[in-house]
Amino acid sequence: MSKLSIITKGFIKDNPTFVLVLGMCPTLATTTSAMNGLEMGLATLFVLVLSNMVISAIAPLVPDKVHIPVYIVVIATFVTVLQFVMQAYTPGAYQTLGLFIPLIVVNCIVLGRAEAFANKNGIVDSALDGIGIGLGFTASLTVIGIVREILGSGSIFGWKFISGDGILAFVMAPGAFLALGYLMVLFNKFLKKN
Repeated sequence: MSKLSIITKGFIKDNPTFVLVLGMCPTLATTTSAMNGLEMGLATLFVLVLSNMVISAIAPLVPDKVHIPVYIVVIATFVTVLQFVMQAYTPGAYQTLGLFIPLIVVNCIVLGRAEAFANKNGIVDSALDGIGIGLGFTASLTVIGIVREILGSGSIFGWKFISGDGILAFVMAPGAFLALGYLMVLFNKFLKKN
């Protein structure tokens, strides 16, 4: 498998949100705006790439009986680093995303990639897999956030371009399910054509 195909596979064919349907908690909860979706996606990308690299490096040394707890400790370490960095440099984003940053530790995307890819492949390939999956997750969260923000408040990345109120349902939980469902259908129809 080529290096580019590792990245594009995670971005398109194995998109964690629209194809694999993983990470639904942050997907539905944090995509009330495009910026929130982008920030959550980038936070997950950071943890995914670094944890994949470390797990790939230590996998041969970890006994099979304890590999899951060891992987969780590695992931939790990077989430803690991410929390400290966000609190110091982007406190607004940290306040907005709040509880969902620590929950990256148990995000099935991160642990799933550690188990399915990183522990069986080299460091570079694991980093590329993390980049591909992370970019796919970031793009899907951002697109869902864009749709919800446009329909819910008539703005995009905070820039209001439609006067008046939007459709209230898209700012609330039902809008997340509607936007996700329709975007999944469109994404999968696009994949079948290509």
